[in-house]
Amino acid sequence: MARHDLKLGTAGGTLLSVMPQIGADELLKTAILAAVGAIISFVVSFALHRLRRSRRR
Repeated sequence: MARHDLKLGTAGGTLLSVMPQIGADELLKTAILAAVGAIISFVVSFALHRLRRSRRR
């Protein structure tokens, strides 16, 4: 249990020490890139699913 708490505390401390150095523009850029990546992943998965289903028929 103590080992898990140590890892969680270390990760939390690292995150909190890095947060002030990240600007709002970096966060916005990261959020936009994540959204674009999620949309592209969804579209490709959907297209491959439809392509696979149409080949079965």
